[in-house]
Amino acid sequence: MYRTLATLAVGIFLGMTGMLAAQHQAKSTVVPISAQDIVEKLDGHDAKVSVVEVHLDPLGQGMPHRHPGPVFGYVLEGKYELGIDDQPTKVFEQGETFYEPTGCLHRVSKNPQANAKTRVLAVVLHPRDAKQLAIPEPMAKP
Repeated sequence: MYRTLATLAVGIFLGMTGMLAAQHQAKSTVVPISAQDIVEKLDGHDAKVSVVEVHLDPLGQGMPHRHPGPVFGYVLEGKYELGIDDQPTKVFEQGETFYEPTGCLHRVSKNPQANAKTRVLAVVLHPRDAKQLAIPEPMAKP
């Protein structure tokens, strides 16, 4: 009987821990707004412009990635921490803008706030045939 009660207690504890972890798991979401072919060329290729809104939960962050063209961003709400290539990270406040060059490593993309959401509007110029707007960075091998 003791073994059954101990197993039940451990099961309840693990279940509650998992539920709490899931509730506190910060995430990021990308919401497409528009995509439009443009007449200008990008590095000699037919081009398109895409507009997305990035939502970051408190302490939420995205995975390291690269973009197939330049990105122009505007912080709609909250604070946004950005780190590209080997440059130091910088925190942008609501109303500020930023630029990411084509192909740079977007290594930090996060909401540094523990109690507020962040929303960022991103305008991405890219070749029309680009398969992804954010190309995941392969994990470094130890």
